[in-house]
Amino acid sequence: MMTITYSCSLINICSVKEFHMRILILGRGVIGAQYGWALEQAGAQVDFLVRKGGSRNYADTLELHSYDGRKKRSVDEVWPINLRYDIPTEEVYDLVIVSVNPEQIAGAIETIAPVAGDATVLLMGNTMGNPLSRLKNLSGLSAEQFVIGFPGAGGGITDNVLHGILHGIIQLGVSEKKLNKREQAVKNLFESAGFKVSLHRDIDGWLVNHYVLNAAMEMEVLKRGSFEKVVQSEDGLTSMMENVKKMIPYLKAKGVRPDMAIVMMSILPARLLAGLMRKTIYKPGSPAYDAVAYNQYQVGYAVREIQADAKRLGMNIL
Repeated sequence: MMTITYSCSLINICSVKEFHMRILILGRGVIGAQYGWALEQAGAQVDFLVRKGGSRNYADTLELHSYDGRKKRSVDEVWPINLRYDIPTEEVYDLVIVSVNPEQIAGAIETIAPVAGDATVLLMGNTMGNPLSRLKNLSGLSAEQFVIGFPGAGGGITDNVLHGILHGIIQLGVSEKKLNKREQAVKNLFESAGFKVSLHRDIDGWLVNHYVLNAAMEMEVLKRGSFEKVVQSEDGLTSMMENVKKMIPYLKAKGVRPDMAIVMMSILPARLLAGLMRKTIYKPGSPAYDAVAYNQYQVGYAVREIQADAKRLGMNIL
């Protein structure tokens, strides 16, 4: 169990008292699993809420083959995990982590609402801006319970074997001029586990920028068949850069300032950047390349969403 000496609860961080963190993670996806492993390693009690039956056959262990960016080392181990199929309403968690596809967020909140209680809910995912601004129904939860972030993890899971990468930094949104108590507690939690936390006062704009980058990649995956085929091809990466450049007018039409990464991709020659990425980030055998090679994410949703939104704004992109 994790002892946090600066906190008496996840919400009240003012008193110096021992507190044992209980964390519930929705599903056992590649992102949630890697963060669950890291937080458990730091001393937290971590449970995974999963559905019984269905097409997935969950084992009580997960074979990890991951790169831990915090410690710059490979992780190869069999990890016993706490799977929960049902949670009695009297059980209390301090934090619920939800990292799902953008089209699954509403359903995910509906699933965790009966067991969340007053827990802080950390939404971490690739979305078109702050997901709370688009949700009409929080299933009885309060908007004040939510903290918005973005993960630094990837990879894939096949037959209870995870191949992935866990970067040493996460992104966290700040709702006011300073962190509220829930945001501060989440920041403290991840820092206590060895992560750097990058704070964003405009998390909405940051997420939109990343969503555009993701859609630019997805467009090439749709054409070429897999993430690996995109990153192993200089032409694939070049086309991805060109897709990013095409979406800058879309960002401006939405009132979103293009971030530094997108600006650089629009200024520097696409083929030059693609060549550099193939020789560095996506060099075969590198952690990032391996994570992409095992990525089985079903692409297309982000592309369709951006195309529809651009059409609404009178634009035709991608």
